[in-house]
Amino acid sequence: MTHPALEPADRALVAALAASARGPERDGVFALWLAVRAALAGAPAEGAPSRQTERLRAVGQRVRSLTAAAPLRRSIAAALADLAAPRGVAPAVVLSHLVAPAAENCPPAAAAAVQAAARSARPAAPEVGR
Repeated sequence: MTHPALEPADRALVAALAASARGPERDGVFALWLAVRAALAGAPAEGAPSRQTERLRAVGQRVRSLTAAAPLRRSIAAALADLAAPRGVAPAVVLSHLVAPAAENCPPAAAAAVQAAARSARPAAPEVGR
């Protein structure tokens, strides 16, 4: 089962990737796409966490090989470390930490896609009973 925010984020980031010029800008958008997918497509609660850990390790290796801007690479590495922690951080928090570096180092469409993914990844507020 995938997160409902995954498909719109995928579409927006792939469109930003297609519109990006070749080089560090495109690599930055690609790294963002990998990080957003890793955050939103995590293993289900009853699934094997080792598969998610392996997946996050592979995404981290791929991101390190890209020529994205250094602040973006550092923030993505921190986000992946947060996701891999034994008591992982919620995807909405991880994605919200990527919004500012994405806005500074990527096209506006990519930053908007990360921001929209962070907002839609937030859990629904509990209803207050009277």
